[in-house]
Amino acid sequence: MEEQLKRINKFLSEVGHCSRREADRLIEAGRVTINGEIPEKGTKISPNDTVQVDGKDIKNAKVSFTYLAFNKPVGIVCTTDTSVEKDNIIDFINYPKRIFPIGRLDKPSEGLILLTDDGDIVNKILRASNNHEKEYVVTVDKPISQTFIERMSGGIPLADLNKTTKKCQVEKLSTYTFKIILTQGLNRQIRRMCDYLNYEVQTLKRVRIMNINLDMPIGEYRELTKTEFKELNNLISTSTKEYKQTVNRRNR
Repeated sequence: MEEQLKRINKFLSEVGHCSRREADRLIEAGRVTINGEIPEKGTKISPNDTVQVDGKDIKNAKVSFTYLAFNKPVGIVCTTDTSVEKDNIIDFINYPKRIFPIGRLDKPSEGLILLTDDGDIVNKILRASNNHEKEYVVTVDKPISQTFIERMSGGIPLADLNKTTKKCQVEKLSTYTFKIILTQGLNRQIRRMCDYLNYEVQTLKRVRIMNINLDMPIGEYRELTKTEFKELNNLISTSTKEYKQTVNRRNR
């Protein structure tokens, strides 16, 4: 019987209801029940247990997952809590299935974000230790110097996060614009890095996540192609799915 038991957050993730992280939040909020009882995080369930979220049954059925690439406009918030934030990504896209964003892109930023109902792929992509590349184009408020490029690429100490950023690729594109490729996901990382060097970010656009490139108009989305999805799966095939306490929220 033990091999049939499954953690409740993993179950909610696998059936496409939400990511494991969001499942833990729902459990903490008392919105999940198992056989009518509110469980603790980490509780395991059997195939015969009845799981509900907000009083609605969650079925352990095989589902066809959705994978979207979306060009997020400035002003849209990457949250699934539609009751709190009116300018949320879920209402903006208005997709016919329940989906959730993979990571975050902060409200003043724009560009590529992935959305899905496949909780397991969310967990793999979000692992900071997996070194998945994310590429951004950034404009700042004053001319970019060679010193700026060298210091940005070499690692910036962020005292308020008690972290030093990993070495990364930085390339000057024009007087006020540079490209940066991160393999890290610290909170508002690029803005904090620039601020440390006394530069202020004017615009920030994410143009690539691993093998997925931003190629749709702002405010529009598309499904991942079969080729993109196959390559994405190859890139994350060695990724861990379990959360680590060192993982930070993915917003810039």
